[in-house]
Amino acid sequence: MGKKNQHVVPHEGRWAVKDAGNERATSVHDTQREAIERARDLAERARSEVVIHNREGVIRDKDSYGNAPNPPRDTRH
Repeated sequence: MGKKNQHVVPHEGRWAVKDAGNERATSVHDTQREAIERARDLAERARSEVVIHNREGVIRDKDSYGNAPNPPRDTRH
């Protein structure tokens, strides 16, 4: 599996998980929370990042599941 980041984006009134660079959604969910959970599962397996967008499509948060050489100090979780 590649190291593509997983993006959680608004999609036709719902929420989609998309691989970075792909137009097609990997999965579509009724809530952002469900989409984040699916994206997290995929990112953990791929050792990549989850990039969470708000309703306007602007990035609001990121979580890394890879081996970052200098990981940031995460104070949110």
